[in-house]
Amino acid sequence: MPDMEKTLIFRTVREESPGAKWQSLFDYHWPAYEQWYLSEGERERPAYLACYNALRQHMPELLDTYRALCDLAGGGDLASRLLSLYRPPPYITGCSQAVLARSDITVLARNYDYPPELCEGTILYTNWNGRGVIAMSDCLWGVLDGINDSGLAVSLAFGGRKVVGEGFGAPIILRYILEFCETVPEAAAVLARVPTHMAYNITVADAAGRYVTAMIAPDQRASIRRVPVATNHQKKIEWYAHALASETLIRERQLSILVDDESTTEERLVSAFFSPPLFRHDYRRGLGTVYTAVYRPRAGHAQYHWPGMWLKLSFEHFPEQQLTVRYGARGLNTG
Repeated sequence: MPDMEKTLIFRTVREESPGAKWQSLFDYHWPAYEQWYLSEGERERPAYLACYNALRQHMPELLDTYRALCDLAGGGDLASRLLSLYRPPPYITGCSQAVLARSDITVLARNYDYPPELCEGTILYTNWNGRGVIAMSDCLWGVLDGINDSGLAVSLAFGGRKVVGEGFGAPIILRYILEFCETVPEAAAVLARVPTHMAYNITVADAAGRYVTAMIAPDQRASIRRVPVATNHQKKIEWYAHALASETLIRERQLSILVDDESTTEERLVSAFFSPPLFRHDYRRGLGTVYTAVYRPRAGHAQYHWPGMWLKLSFEHFPEQQLTVRYGARGLNTG
């Protein structure tokens, strides 16, 4: 069978307030998101009033931004329901993430493992609520990983459980954290109270060197611990087929060895994400590495890596540009 190459264009987009640039992104991605949102039938998705009330109850500070984005999206019922990210269709990722906290440096590094064709590829710099945010976008305004100008960095990974329930998609919870939190304790409080529709592992680090990993799910209380490593299982393996395919235990062990070793430097940790078992080439099954992200909370820097290419961004230096990445069975390359 021939190698089926997939191409993804990554773009850096800066827009202080919701406007024409975000609207253009919405118009481009909406056909695919509409198809995804209706994939289980429209009756499976909550009505607009339920979506609005859920946001008002759990993340009321987001409502002004939500209304502005809904207006830019045309004010339609379906788009507004999707943008709430309340009870969206389930989706499964891979992902590895780890924090290295030393006396002089804190770094949060992660690999995002997912079908490349389903990744937006937009690195968005916003100042929607008086706080600068640089984040890899998902679901049009959600966050896969990112950092704010207070030095708070976040990253998500699928939790490796099949349970689906009442709650929000994790990308909107991460957006909420970056918009309105400054420290790990504040972020942990959000993760403890805002309901999620699926199991996720959320790792958070701040400029003071604090970090936690929150294991959240719709059927149990959040487990929030000072753990620097997360892959794709929670306290125990429940979905054995996914655990085996994603090599979650192997990746967790690799990262744990690295961060527990006092001689591990930032450079050694980050370089480990560029090689197996952390870097994965399994694009045929949707478990290949799409990008590597590195966040430095104390410096306020965000860096995104692909073989032979990287983007180094900050709140002082954020040029708008684009990068084409090609994925195939033999790996990936940039152009």
